[in-house]
Amino acid sequence: MSTLTAHVFRLPDLGEGLTEAGLVQWLVAVGDTIAVDQAIAEVETAKSVVELPSPFAGVVTALHGDAGDTIAVGDPVLEVSDAAGTSASPDTVVPENAAHEDYRVEERAGSGNVLIGYGTSGRSAAGRRRPSVVHDPTAAPAEKTEAPRARTVAVRSPIVRRLARDLGLDVRAIPATGADGAVTRADVLRAAVDHAVDGAHAPASAGSASPVDEIDGLRVRARDRLSPLRRAASARLSRSRSEIPEATVWVDVDATRLWDLRREIATTGERAPSLTALFARFALLALEDHPVLASRLGDGGDEIVAFEGVNLGIATDTERGLLVPVVSRAHELSVAQLDAALRELTETARAGVMPPERMRGSTFTLNNYGGLGVDGSAAIINHPDVAILGIGRVLERPWVVDGEVVARRIVQLSLVFDHRVCDGGYAASFLRQLVALIEQPLRAYGRV
Repeated sequence: MSTLTAHVFRLPDLGEGLTEAGLVQWLVAVGDTIAVDQAIAEVETAKSVVELPSPFAGVVTALHGDAGDTIAVGDPVLEVSDAAGTSASPDTVVPENAAHEDYRVEERAGSGNVLIGYGTSGRSAAGRRRPSVVHDPTAAPAEKTEAPRARTVAVRSPIVRRLARDLGLDVRAIPATGADGAVTRADVLRAAVDHAVDGAHAPASAGSASPVDEIDGLRVRARDRLSPLRRAASARLSRSRSEIPEATVWVDVDATRLWDLRREIATTGERAPSLTALFARFALLALEDHPVLASRLGDGGDEIVAFEGVNLGIATDTERGLLVPVVSRAHELSVAQLDAALRELTETARAGVMPPERMRGSTFTLNNYGGLGVDGSAAIINHPDVAILGIGRVLERPWVVDGEVVARRIVQLSLVFDHRVCDGGYAASFLRQLVALIEQPLRAYGRV
């Protein structure tokens, strides 16, 4: 009687000082036949959401954890038995059917965002396998026969898969209308509407409360644990508040001329740059004369570390919380290049596939909260930066020009800075130069 050899896949070292990950969702089920490097789960670290590939091929016999659970490095993630009791090599592909092979191809093409230390095809798996664990030969077949087998569905886009999860839908139950048999975004939205009409769809909660769980006379509806990403942001913001003596200066700016000239800045046939890109470029010009605002305070707090240039952090609102991807050496970019970089960063961050290395190294941060419908805010400095520039909505407001009240495009700028590195006069000087560039954009002709 042959025995089945089980391989236990444990959460690998994530790098970047990360010691745990939150399980977002499983991409396979018990009983599925998987291939080497097939994505088996989405996990959320303190840096980003990544897809976790399996270093083993075979039949999934156990999944450790449910969506919302936290898995520590070294803890088991899933167990895989060799198909038909034979040893599967890391290079062996054992798809159960064509759908599995399609899924494997999809994940290899996928989002391009895989866990640190684990690549996709084209890499040797030597040294990645864990010591084998031999299960009781009488128990393994029973587990395999009783386990439900889930139909694998080709979902070409990680965004579509995430949309289905957020709507509380199982992609395996959604009829696919894609040309290649894939579930599309329209399929997910259609299924969501059908569930709403039938009264069967209810928002998923990461943690339900017991019927008797009450605080101050109010029943607790749910207790949701902070995700690793949210905990990392909380720790950074708390450190900023506790360690940095912040000060804020702000000013209302007449951006009418810039608003009117924006479309003329682009060359023929090109899209006009966003106001965010223009504000970012003007801020970079002002930082040339105020480099302290793009510096850092030394670890001992007794020196200011100045840099040649600026790595620009862009605060981005996503469904998983605030992210700050970075445009490296932003001072070298033109407005058109900045505009392209900002659009790409925003799309990547909101898709949940931002690599961790692209979210570190900022020396100055820009936060355009006007896109959220907010006029002003005293933002929290993105440690280890020493300043953050906030931009509010650009609205038509009554404004006095040459003694007459007229309608003008007004925007509020706020600069939050670390009072240890400079005083209010220095910060105000930066804002005055930035205001001059916004109100008289032609002054920057040849420098944008």
